[in-house]
Amino acid sequence: MQQRVRKAIFPVGGLGVRFLPATKAMPKEMLPVVDKPLIQYVVEEARAAGIEQFIFVSSHGKSVLEDHFDFSPELHETLVRRGKTRELELLDELYLEAGQIAAVRQPEPLGLGHAVWCARHLVGDEPVAVLLPDDLVRARTPCLKQMVEVYNEVGGNIVAVMDVPREHTDRYGVLKCGREKDRLVEVQALVEKPKPAAAPSTLSIIGRYILQPQVFELLENQEPGAGNEVQLTDALAGMIGHGPFHGYRFEGTRYDCGDKAGFVAATIAFGLDHEKIGTAVRQILLDQVQQLESGDPAR
Repeated sequence: MQQRVRKAIFPVGGLGVRFLPATKAMPKEMLPVVDKPLIQYVVEEARAAGIEQFIFVSSHGKSVLEDHFDFSPELHETLVRRGKTRELELLDELYLEAGQIAAVRQPEPLGLGHAVWCARHLVGDEPVAVLLPDDLVRARTPCLKQMVEVYNEVGGNIVAVMDVPREHTDRYGVLKCGREKDRLVEVQALVEKPKPAAAPSTLSIIGRYILQPQVFELLENQEPGAGNEVQLTDALAGMIGHGPFHGYRFEGTRYDCGDKAGFVAATIAFGLDHEKIGTAVRQILLDQVQQLESGDPAR
């Protein structure tokens, strides 16, 4: 029987420079997609997958991320006094239990691999999930829950993958693929950010991982790779051949919220899904399209 995945790492130490000036005083992970910040979406995804301990790898000025999931007496009392029952229910769903959340600092932005390594003492000798808040996945069954269900069958290391345009392979860790069965793909090799002409495939890793604890041993002495950063993909490549290693073609749509256009696309998609404002958002989009087609000079 596989050792259960109980812990998850959330690398949240980045500066969010692509979203300046919005992120000058607010962490990028707190940017809202409709009515929830990015970090809440991925924490909820982890909870749905059975995660019990949530580890934030953060940096200076990021304590608001932990505060977001903490009980706020003043806000609670104000909502009770005003009879805001639904708002109280939303907050009750948000809070994590005592001891479930922990944070460690990444003193310098040395790469994703280094961020994951910073959490080694809190993970210990057990498998761990890694979720990148920049990647928002809209799916009937949350992406990590899909992965945990598969992990319980096959074990080893599992990375969420999707095909990307070949001209974009230099943005991702890319798989050299072996045998395929259903949504699982055997990983024969991994290459971090290959040039399109050199990419072994277009099947690329997105920000969801289930990793065995041996990854920390490899990251301990991992040399900087692409971008002069310690790349998680390079350490994962060293685990190939030492146990099962699969890419998982997840069911759902991934939005790259580290990119402005991707963030807007996610806001539109989740806005259309929203039970209260979905109809209004749809009408707004129709109105905008009509204005564009009519050549409205105000645009």
